[in-house]
Amino acid sequence: MQCTAVKPGHVIASQNSYLADIKTQLEIPWPNNRIINLVFHGHSVPSGYAKTPEVRTLDSYPYQLLALLKQRYPYAIINIILTSKGGENSIQGAERFKRDVLIHKPDVLFIDYALNELNTDSAKVHKAWNAMINSALKHHIKVILLTPSPDLRVNLADPNNPLKHHTDQVMELARYHHIGVVNSFGVFNDLFAKGDSLQHYMAQVNHPNQSGNALIANELFKWFK
Repeated sequence: MQCTAVKPGHVIASQNSYLADIKTQLEIPWPNNRIINLVFHGHSVPSGYAKTPEVRTLDSYPYQLLALLKQRYPYAIINIILTSKGGENSIQGAERFKRDVLIHKPDVLFIDYALNELNTDSAKVHKAWNAMINSALKHHIKVILLTPSPDLRVNLADPNNPLKHHTDQVMELARYHHIGVVNSFGVFNDLFAKGDSLQHYMAQVNHPNQSGNALIANELFKWFK
């Protein structure tokens, strides 16, 4: 993924205010409430893959987020919509974006592709992320990007590891477009730095287990508090 030139004043959206309108809607009880659509576009991790080919949907971070949201917003009608596909990268995701994502009219769109792009053409990847973000913003959709979750084959002790590189680029995109971001990589990297074994949070080498997904869900939930 190529770098996007960040102009002065471009910052990541405020966690306190970015979803203010959505949070207001989530508080409204029947009969004046409406359906809130949360759409998750990406690869195998938001899809719920554990040890391939097993799909543990209810362990995935989108559905763990739903459980947290229902505790916080008991009156809300919330649709969790997965448009993610195992093995896919952002180039493929951008090609079907209009057909598979916009049709659901997301209130909030989450994009999680960086883990699958360690060996993908960086210029095409950058173009794909920008295309999806710009399309969503054109339709007045709130967008939250996710940095990559772990791949145990990557040496986190190396400060120049590819997951860190992709994390920096996702953060840069969030600043440039003034949208939200959840730093999944940062959460797991902090655990690694403290000496915690990341294997405790993984179902296989590149898929989080229920505990690993819970870490991501908790970070997402912060945007809705």
